[in-house]
Amino acid sequence: MATRFEALPQRRAIIDRRAIADALAALMPGNYDAAPLRQAATLILKAALEEGRAEIARRLQAAPSRGHETAAAYAFLTDQIVRLIFDFTVERLYRNSNPSAGERMTVMAVGGYGRGEMALFSDVDIAFLTPWRQTSWSEQVIESMLYSMWDLGLKVGHSSRSLDEMVRMAKSDLTIRTALLEGRFVWGDEALYDQAAKQFDRDVVSGTARAFVTEKLAERNERHRKMGDSRYVVEPNLKEGKGGLRDLHTLFWIGKYAYQVRSVAELVEKGLLTKAELRQFQKAENFLWAVRCHLHIVTGRAEERLTFDVQPEIARRMRYADRPGRSSVERFMQFYFLTAKQVGDLTAIFLAHLDETFASKGRRFGLPTLRRRKPTKLDGFILDRGRLAIPSDNFFAEDPVRLVQMFALADKYALEIHPLAMRAAGRDAKLIDNQVRRDPRANTLFMDVLTSRNNPETVLRWMNEAGVFGRFVPDFGRVVAQMQFDMYHHYTVDEHSIRAIGLMSRIERGELRDDHPVATQVMALMVSRRVLYVSILLHDIAKGRGGDHSVLGAEVAEKLCPRFGMTPAETETVAWLVRYHLVMSDTAFKRDLSDFKTVLDFAEKVQSPERLRLLLCLTIVDIRAVGPGVWNSWKRQLLINLYESAEEVLRLGHKQTGRREKVAVKQRMLAERLGWDEARFAAYAARLPESYWVAEGIDILEANARLIASADEASKSLSIVAAPDADRGATLITIYAGDHPGLFYRIAGAIHLAGGSIIDARIHTSRDGMAIDNLLIQDPFGQPFDDDDRMRRLAITIEDALANRSRMADKLAARPLSRPRADAFTIEPNVLIDNRASNRYTVVEVNARDRPALLHALANAQFQARVTIHSAHIATYGERAVDVFYVTDLTGDKISSPSRLKTLERLLLDAAAGTITKKVAA
Repeated sequence: MATRFEALPQRRAIIDRRAIADALAALMPGNYDAAPLRQAATLILKAALEEGRAEIARRLQAAPSRGHETAAAYAFLTDQIVRLIFDFTVERLYRNSNPSAGERMTVMAVGGYGRGEMALFSDVDIAFLTPWRQTSWSEQVIESMLYSMWDLGLKVGHSSRSLDEMVRMAKSDLTIRTALLEGRFVWGDEALYDQAAKQFDRDVVSGTARAFVTEKLAERNERHRKMGDSRYVVEPNLKEGKGGLRDLHTLFWIGKYAYQVRSVAELVEKGLLTKAELRQFQKAENFLWAVRCHLHIVTGRAEERLTFDVQPEIARRMRYADRPGRSSVERFMQFYFLTAKQVGDLTAIFLAHLDETFASKGRRFGLPTLRRRKPTKLDGFILDRGRLAIPSDNFFAEDPVRLVQMFALADKYALEIHPLAMRAAGRDAKLIDNQVRRDPRANTLFMDVLTSRNNPETVLRWMNEAGVFGRFVPDFGRVVAQMQFDMYHHYTVDEHSIRAIGLMSRIERGELRDDHPVATQVMALMVSRRVLYVSILLHDIAKGRGGDHSVLGAEVAEKLCPRFGMTPAETETVAWLVRYHLVMSDTAFKRDLSDFKTVLDFAEKVQSPERLRLLLCLTIVDIRAVGPGVWNSWKRQLLINLYESAEEVLRLGHKQTGRREKVAVKQRMLAERLGWDEARFAAYAARLPESYWVAEGIDILEANARLIASADEASKSLSIVAAPDADRGATLITIYAGDHPGLFYRIAGAIHLAGGSIIDARIHTSRDGMAIDNLLIQDPFGQPFDDDDRMRRLAITIEDALANRSRMADKLAARPLSRPRADAFTIEPNVLIDNRASNRYTVVEVNARDRPALLHALANAQFQARVTIHSAHIATYGERAVDVFYVTDLTGDKISSPSRLKTLERLLLDAAAGTITKKVAA
């Protein structure tokens, strides 16, 4: 460790310990009163600490990629501060001119501080060791030193133990044992430290390597699980996340414990890493430390998560620049993920050696176990303790197609791949050239993996980890570790695509039947399995190229599919699916599916039932693979509604079941459910327009009818009912009130104040001037309001707003709008007005940065524009909101006047940007 600190340039520019020690010695001559002395010393030490940190920050700014040097500099600065505090405490505050043998003490750095690596706000982890039970003198010294460090604002993790206590606690607690493993002498009695180090090795470490390795790997797996079990989450935890610093630390801890190495470089001597892999280890560690040090400085706290709001600033500090199609932050994050991937590769290699040394029969520390089948033909590959291995180091060089074949065999026979074979594949992946890519055998093997009925996700991920995937499909290689700088996508593009393939495979095997009953049925009818899996692989292949990734991706598909051995017809279908892979979700989530022209326009694009089946499956896995919490039952319901409506059109033709016939069928069903006499039902049906009967499902029609009848009998001018809707994953709010301008924007504001978000709204006016509005809402976590108290408060808040009993505008203004993560993104508001998408309505689409009460503002703008909203469809994609309204003028006609359209657009743009002028009281 001394070597690392000795390598620091101009250490005295960071802190001059001798000069500060002289200043401390000169404080209050002859005075030994602890309180004023410590207070005076704190001022000197605090100034030295701040100057040292400022110097380190200046050096990092000048050389932003020097992570090792910066981490060592912070640890060096901390060492000098701790030494100064120790000397000042024992020489001025609690002098002990004749200490006994039991009053010796050593200060030891442990944990990350023990490694000599710290960021600005890292914990100062120290252990005070004494030979035996603490004396009153040692207790005073320890307490005083801790107060001094706390006065300096240091976050101290400390322990004070005798040597026997240290041994006993290290044996019983893995965390303590790991911290002590990295123990380093800082100051005090060095002979006592040496005695403690020998006792730790003899009484704790000796003979326990297997148990330590097993426990550390279990701890690592649990940490990964908590962090999302992927190194490709787009807001990674660079310390605890998969592929982060802690994974590198774990490798070193295991090496140090099991092989007695004292530095990472010694892992090469033990044969655990090659020299090239050591360079990769050091390069990865250096980069991660640089990022961590920048992160602490930027956030001003001990932050370990690379959130969206800090990523652009760190990219700027580390001097990444924009490139065509990719921003500086996306380039920075891609390098981060490539580094995390490299950490994963090193982990697999390291575990291979542990496997050989420590694994008992049947237990391995390597890649995940697949359900094994007995292999019958391995074409030269061999089995090593049940894992697929290579017979010689030049096996891939003799025939590079074997690089693909290895993964096909692993899939076919459900075999693990030996980590040393993975190491060789990573080394030799560069042998895959155009000749190999054009080889029909290699392409057949690749397609076998991609369309496997076994577990394609796991094997494709192995192929990606080895670098073989990106070499064999260079277009895929371009999106490896590529993030999308938004709050919607949780994973990098390659991870998203591989997860989508895995989800499709699980649906096909029937494992997700409860979540996707229709898709599971559709897969049984699927004629074009190969087309589906290839389209899932390629749907985002052209992201980051600048331009529409759907259009560019279709061009990639037209080039790749023939190489994969696909027919012209298959190629055409894959290209079409990639080109239109967003059309189903856009239509389902942003358009009114009760408007038959919406379904007709969609069916016209799709053209065939097989394409519709393929598109449904692709859309489902694309959405689910975005990240946790993105898929919900409301989205499932919308997609299935669109699928069934389009399937009917494609099968029967749109004239088979006309609008009036559908209304008549619904009315007959409702009459049977209600049991009203014929005259009463006829009078009720006549009150409601045809559009109402088309838009609503039979369950909502029945609930509405009973509410209206109850309210009319009681002569209530306002009725509000809230009920959870499990099928739609939301709460249905029905409001029956006298219709008047501004009704919807008041309702939207009230629901926001009650903590709800509207995801869909159907707004109807009866022929006798009553409004019947059906709104689907969710809580901030995307769940229904499902307990009686919350629903009652929701209804009361809406009632108060409609009765003007609350100052809603003031309450909305008082609500906090700050969303620092969302503020990292620039989203220019955009308003699209379309008079062709519907035969009856003007369709208005607003794209804007999502924020609290946005829907209220947009509805208010349309009220000011004297527009009637008939339905609203709310979609959110991370930080971006896409709200679509079906509107008419006050007479029920489409809005066609250019001046009125211009006014509507201006008001909506102002509202989306948050600059609308409030002309009416809310």
